[in-house]
Amino acid sequence: MSILTWTWIIVGLSFALYIGIAIWSKASSTGEFYVAEKQVHPIANGMATAADWMSAASFISMAGLISFMGRDGSMYLMGWTGGYVLLALLLAPYLRKYGKYTVPQFVGDRYYSNTARVVALLSAIFVSFTYVAGQMRGVGIVFSRFLEVSINTGVIIGMCIVFFYAVLGGMKGITYTQVAQYCVLIVAYLIPAIFISIMLTGNPIPMFGYGSTISAGGAQILGQGQGMYVLDVLDKIHTDLGFKAYTAGQKPLIDLFCITFALMVGTAGLPHVIIRFFTVPKVRDARSSAGWALLFIAILYTTAPAVGAFARTNFLLTINGKKYEEAPSWFKNWEKTKLVGFKDKAVYKTADGKTIGVFKAKDGSLKYLDKKEEKPFNPEGMTLVRDFDGVMTISKDPQTNEVDVDRDIMVLANPEIAKLPAWVVALVAAGGLAAALSTAAGLLLVISAAISHDLIKGVISPNISEKGELVWARIAAGFAVVVAGYFGINPPGFVAQVVAFAFGLAAASFFPLIIFGVFWKRATKEGAIAGMLVGIVFTAWYIIYFRFINTDPKGWWFGISPEGIGTIGMIINFVVMWVVSLMTPPPPKEVQDMVESVRYPREA
Repeated sequence: MSILTWTWIIVGLSFALYIGIAIWSKASSTGEFYVAEKQVHPIANGMATAADWMSAASFISMAGLISFMGRDGSMYLMGWTGGYVLLALLLAPYLRKYGKYTVPQFVGDRYYSNTARVVALLSAIFVSFTYVAGQMRGVGIVFSRFLEVSINTGVIIGMCIVFFYAVLGGMKGITYTQVAQYCVLIVAYLIPAIFISIMLTGNPIPMFGYGSTISAGGAQILGQGQGMYVLDVLDKIHTDLGFKAYTAGQKPLIDLFCITFALMVGTAGLPHVIIRFFTVPKVRDARSSAGWALLFIAILYTTAPAVGAFARTNFLLTINGKKYEEAPSWFKNWEKTKLVGFKDKAVYKTADGKTIGVFKAKDGSLKYLDKKEEKPFNPEGMTLVRDFDGVMTISKDPQTNEVDVDRDIMVLANPEIAKLPAWVVALVAAGGLAAALSTAAGLLLVISAAISHDLIKGVISPNISEKGELVWARIAAGFAVVVAGYFGINPPGFVAQVVAFAFGLAAASFFPLIIFGVFWKRATKEGAIAGMLVGIVFTAWYIIYFRFINTDPKGWWFGISPEGIGTIGMIINFVVMWVVSLMTPPPPKEVQDMVESVRYPREA
């Protein structure tokens, strides 16, 4: 059977499973809708947390980033994994002891202020919408390739599926759907990695194959490298093409540190992950589910570097130096999605010695890119230096590089590049969808709860009935799905980059608020509001300015990229919150007593 047929079968069965679970676990009360009545088993909650946390960025984009960035891509591994450890140790048991539904509710009660609660819920909505944009984009990419529809159509299909089980089942439906989605995504991630590791190194465990030598069979596939370590082969390929070695870093150390730290503390401040610890029966169950989740997460994260290295090696060796007419089938298939492309280029030299790279349009004319626009090119008076003439050449120099690849496709295309069976390719598509949809559902529930529970019931209409609140929760979830779909169609960057922005915003807003809220009784409502506003406004401004207005990296403050600025925003938040809290009256005694109770998460 073809890849398309297998995809329809496997994706169709997985979607039927998700919808069936949603119908079976339909929420009938606000307790079920927000926190699944706090009756989720720790192991099930650990799997659901892993699926919630391992988004499209983890499944689709992270290994792609590692394959393009080499050593620098490790910041995503260290940041996201370290962040989860931080969350499990510092926050999970304390917030479960608090026992409410949402993070803004914790903020409102801890800082004895509806204003603080509103600022927190607005921050939660802003962070969640930024994050969910990357998930919906991931859904669109998977659909566009494997079901042969446009990316926008794929986003709309994903919206419909998420709308059904998020609006119908709430946290109860989402939890058990995420358990199924974890099983799908981890199997889909491991099977192709195991296949490729055996093919190239003879080792069936990808984590070990990554550090093994190329086998005789692998050398036959690659055309080189027998007896050499995988990373040595990849380093050689890179240096032969004029790039730095794959294992060499290029990012400034300060930016690498800031991105890693922002991802780490951003993980610990993400409301859609924190809310999962409210769904278990006891405090000890929160600790237990955190441990299980870390184990389930580690399975994928220890495999990702191997997937990135294998994908990069196969990609470079199957494309570079080949005639476009002889391009492998995977390239032609992905070219239809416009996520990979080939421009036949030539290099000319002007009279003053300046080189100009131009490309040949389909009509045979020569054109060059001027501010991302194609303009006619007249070679009169110029000397032809080099004409690649239909050969697909990969180069560090943009003037001579002829192959453009969206890094978000590397994991999805990896089985095709390695010529694995069609059913494996389809399974990866189902896994990518499971990863994106699971996180999208968790984020949409945060947005829904922020509007219905924190805004409507907590501020606007405290006497609203449970039935009325549940109606508002479902309306808010439906609204959130539509907005998420819009951002999926018009994303501000590639998947992992968008997610990194969300983590930076979470680091700059929620992390200081929760840490001081649990561990410093002197923190006041004035300090919380001021710190949160200054942190998130500064971080959002920096991201928007240097991502959309001034895109020149030379303007970055101290060399810190928009992905890493959340670390600075977090520090500003901590300082502002500390100073303002000391300048204002201390919290009431009952609030300080509550903090004392939350800080010692013993069983009641």
